[in-house]
Amino acid sequence: MSEHFAYPVGLRLSGRRVVVLGAGQVAQRRLPALIAAGADILLISPSATASVEAMAEAGEVRWKRRRYQEGDFEGAWYVLITTDDPEANATASAEAEARRIWCVRSDDAEAASAWTPATGRSEGVTVAVLTGQDPRRSAAVRDAVVEGLRDGTLAAPRHRSRGPRVALVGGGPGDPDLITVRGRRLLAEADVVVADRLGPRDLLDELPPHVEVIDAAKIPYGRFMAQEAINNALIEHAKAGKSVVRLKGGDPFVFGRGMEEAEALAEAGIPCTVVPGISSSISVPGAAGIPVTHRGVAHEFTVVSGHVAPDDPSSLVDWAALARLRGTLVLLMAVEKIGAIAATLVAHGRAADTPVAVVQEGTTPAQRRVDATLATVGEKVAAEGVRPPAVVVIGDVVALSPRDHR
Repeated sequence: MSEHFAYPVGLRLSGRRVVVLGAGQVAQRRLPALIAAGADILLISPSATASVEAMAEAGEVRWKRRRYQEGDFEGAWYVLITTDDPEANATASAEAEARRIWCVRSDDAEAASAWTPATGRSEGVTVAVLTGQDPRRSAAVRDAVVEGLRDGTLAAPRHRSRGPRVALVGGGPGDPDLITVRGRRLLAEADVVVADRLGPRDLLDELPPHVEVIDAAKIPYGRFMAQEAINNALIEHAKAGKSVVRLKGGDPFVFGRGMEEAEALAEAGIPCTVVPGISSSISVPGAAGIPVTHRGVAHEFTVVSGHVAPDDPSSLVDWAALARLRGTLVLLMAVEKIGAIAATLVAHGRAADTPVAVVQEGTTPAQRRVDATLATVGEKVAAEGVRPPAVVVIGDVVALSPRDHR
């Protein structure tokens, strides 16, 4: 083995001839990247895997159905040899060397003039790793770097100005591990984070010291209503050239007022990226062992805000219609009004003995579950001292356990 390191370089192959000998599993893995690079690919092989044949039929590569012949590398910039014929490989490799064409050999890396790195991509960044004769280690290092870039654990902020921008990021139900990969990466790139009380607070501890964290609950409102003050804070920081993340609990558009913020940003001419989050309406019941649907039990689930009492004139919920449904009801922001809501559902026909579960601080170490029925849930919540945030699940799915299979 050579004592010298390989010299890394990025080949710009768009429109340039690349010849690939062999159309088996190795070629099948390598061809997509060459196609993505825009290379003019000539494939030479008497047979091919079904996937490679599909690439040829789609016009992504030109396929000559025969074995290698001397002179096949005329006009090529790069050659990839993947056949299982050592003699043909050696002959082809010698032609590439004579023509001064960089050549990769899958059967004998030491005899090749070039090596293919383990590559991965994340948000416009290409990661290429070479470890000589240890491709598994190359792949492991590649995977670790790409995953770190994607989930934000490997901080690599952009240093070129991209203008004002805001990301509305759904932080999920509370467990910091349940934020999306994209959300975590945008947090790692942020200059300013405007965070909700119900957002995953542990993620804020991971931010670099220079990041300004603003508690949305403590923004000085002055003469503005709370939401208007938050909108103004997002706009002002974005116009100052900062990368701003609005970190919200759950999903930005599930009772999160995310659309109000998106509309305010649009009016101010500021680009807005919406990153969906895992809603507590499904994740919290799941964490408590409750499926919101189950074969033979519930074919539907309905998510309802319970922050307004059923008899309040401002309520937009048709409680009578909900009482007639046979599926699962999931109530958010309903702890304070749960007694009145339960009574209303019973009054409109839902059985008083319908199982109810109230899950407080779901997915966090403080999670707890209180079980009741529609007849008893109001008293039970008060007696147990249940506090927000909590998710209320109503329906027969509450009575299921992992042993139930229907």
